[in-house]
Order: sequence, then C-alpha cells, then structure tokens
Amino acid sequence: MHSDTSIPARRMSRKDYKTLALAALGGALEIYDFIIFVFFALVLSQLFFPADMPEWLRLLQSFGIFATGYLARPLGGILMAHYADRLGRKRMFNLSILLMAVPSLLIGVTPTYAQIGYFAPLILLGLRILQGAAVGGEVPSAWVFVAEHAPASHRGYALGILQAGLTFGYLLGALTATVLSSIYTQQELHDFAWRIPFVLGGFFGIVAVWLRRWLNETPVFKEMQARKTLSERLPLSTVLQEHRAALLPAAVLTCVLTSAVVVLVVVTPTVMQKYFGIPTSQTFRLSCIGIIFLNIGCVLAGWVADRIGAWRAVGLYSALLAPGIAMLYASLVSDALSVWLGYAMAGLACGIVGVVPSVMIGLFPSHIRVTGISFTYNIAYSIWGSVTPLILIALMPVSPWFCVAYCAVIGLAGIGLMLAYGKDARFSRPLTDFATH
Repeated sequence: MHSDTSIPARRMSRKDYKTLALAALGGALEIYDFIIFVFFALVLSQLFFPADMPEWLRLLQSFGIFATGYLARPLGGILMAHYADRLGRKRMFNLSILLMAVPSLLIGVTPTYAQIGYFAPLILLGLRILQGAAVGGEVPSAWVFVAEHAPASHRGYALGILQAGLTFGYLLGALTATVLSSIYTQQELHDFAWRIPFVLGGFFGIVAVWLRRWLNETPVFKEMQARKTLSERLPLSTVLQEHRAALLPAAVLTCVLTSAVVVLVVVTPTVMQKYFGIPTSQTFRLSCIGIIFLNIGCVLAGWVADRIGAWRAVGLYSALLAPGIAMLYASLVSDALSVWLGYAMAGLACGIVGVVPSVMIGLFPSHIRVTGISFTYNIAYSIWGSVTPLILIALMPVSPWFCVAYCAVIGLAGIGLMLAYGKDARFSRPLTDFATH
C-alpha cells in the first residue's frame, strides 16, 4: 500500500484553512457565474432575439446558448489541465476563475438585439463558450490543488468542504434570482435589473482572482519541478497510452456524482412543480433545504473518507443514495414524512458528491493528474449531465419512483466499482507518485 511519505501527518493549520477557503469561495463564485444564466433564460430570450420570433423558439435558442457552456467543458478542461500539469496548478487555478468572471461581467454590459441586432446573440454565445471552458478547468484543478495542499490525514475532509463550496454556488444563484425578482418588477428586470447578477458575479469573481494571488503553488508540483519529473510528452497522450485502465472507474465515478446532483438539484424541483403541483415559491424553499443539507453531507462524507478510506466511503454512500432519494419521494407521494425532512435526508445521502474527489485524485500519478481527471470528468459530466434529466423527466409520468430506481442502479454501480478497484494499489495512488524520465 502506498503512503504519502513526503507530506507529514499533521492537523489542518490556519494556512490550510485559508487555502481551502479561497479555493471554495472562488469555486462557489465560478459555479454561480455559470449557473445564473439559467435563472434569467426567459428574460435573455426576450432581449437577445427578434421580438417577432415565436416565444418557444426564442426560449429554445436561449437554452441552446446555455447548453453550449456544457459542450465547451471538455475542450476547455483538457487544455487548461494540460498547462496545469506542465506549468503549475496555481496558474491555471487563477486563470479558470478569471476566464469565468470576465465573460460574466461582459454579459452584464452586452447590448441587446434591439441595439445591435444579431451580433447580440453571437456575442452571448461566444461568452458562454468561454464560461464553459472555464468551469471545465476549475473543478479538476480545484480538487488537485486542495488535495496537494491538505494534510494526508484530513484530505477527504478538505475535499468535502471544497465540494460543499462548489455546490453552494447553485444556492447562491437561486437566492440572487429570488431576491432580485422580489425587489424589481418584471418590467424593471426586463429593462435593466437582469444585468445586476452578471455584473456582480463578474466583479466578485475578479476580486476572487485578486485574493487567490496569495495562494502558493502545491508542494507536490514544486517537488516535481525539483525532481524534473514534469511530463515531457503531451499529458493527454500519456493518459491515453499508459493509464487507460483508470479511465473507466474515473468516468463511472463522475456519472455517480453527476447523478446525485442531477436528481437532487435539477430533476426533483421540476417534478415537484409539474407532477405534484407544489407552488414555485415552496419548491424553491424546499430545494434550498436540499442544497444546504447536501453541503453538510459533502463535509460529513469527506470526514468519513478520512476514517474508513476513500473507496470504502464510495461504497457506503453509493448504498445510501437510493434510500435517501426514496425518503424524499415517499414524502412527495404520501404524508408519511414531511417533504422538508425528506429533502434534508436526501441531501445528506447525496454525500457521494463529497467522496468522489478523494478517489479521483488517486487514480492518476502526479505528473498527469489534472489532465487525467479533467479528461474523464468533463466528458462524462457533459454527456451524463445533459442526458439524465431528459430521460428521468420523460419517465416520471409512468411512475414517480423512477428517480429512486435510477439511483438504486447508480448506487450498485458505485458499490461495484469499490469491489472491483478498491483494493488495487494502481487506483489508490499517493499524491507523491512521481513519474521518472
């Protein structure tokens, strides 16, 4: 069994918490900048496309522009990961948030269709592509950056807090949209107020870039530089030629993580309104409870990973996923359990979101770690995250229990991964597993 011999056993220091706080804060703001678009998709569709275009077509094109952000994730993530493995984790970590903040700020000041015609949606499309590339680089870079800084005995806990910070970005976007809609009328939102969340997101993102300048390069990357073990070849080429065995578990782990987020955050709120007749305002409040307990669940799951091992924690939380979602849907179908309690339990059970990074960072050696994670994570997330909601929402009229059955299958996949790969040292590499050239 490997061990991280170059990183002594120690507790989390004030410097570690500072690094973690800046990473989580930046990640939350970046997810906010990426997701805020969807909360104002209707307004944007009315402002950035011709007024004589059918409403459904304008909205479809607006969501199409939103979706390009997901399509840009793999390419952007792979390119940024390449330089993270060659030039340093810190540089790309800062670049990703800058690449998100500046387009967000520019969206907030972009002229509308009434002012510049078809140039308006084209500019919007280009800015969304840049944002997609940024978020594709942020998550894998953040995982590696935090993992390579954290004490070995608290690595899972640190990654769990980071994941809680990232998922908080979704809540921040929803809260911002709700506050603005309560302060301004629909006409005011249409006239000017829609720009506020984009400008704020860009401004605070740039502040986060400034704050991140205080971060240090990771000890692992510094040691690679000292040992001259940085990848001499194209990192992606090394991943595909020498580490293909790690691609399958990395992709399946990403699908497990994505499924938990999609079911809890994306699909269930839609189902609550469309099939259970719960008002939008109540749905939002319940969704906030779910996300808050998801944040708590990520931190608890990371703590558990430090106690029993990352792979065992994957097995445990994979087994908890379906029962947690079942409690939520039981509360919707019957009055046996209050919905808010069901949502809270489901959020805690989705702690798999906080465990997966602890396993992912051990699948690839240090010299190609960011590239290996980014390649599989972004491709799998883009496909799984776009297909899963469509399938589940389409099947919901057949039975409200399809989400539960789906989570049961995904949970079995996670348990199967643990049994197949959990005891193999090739898939639990230490952070100081350096290449030799």
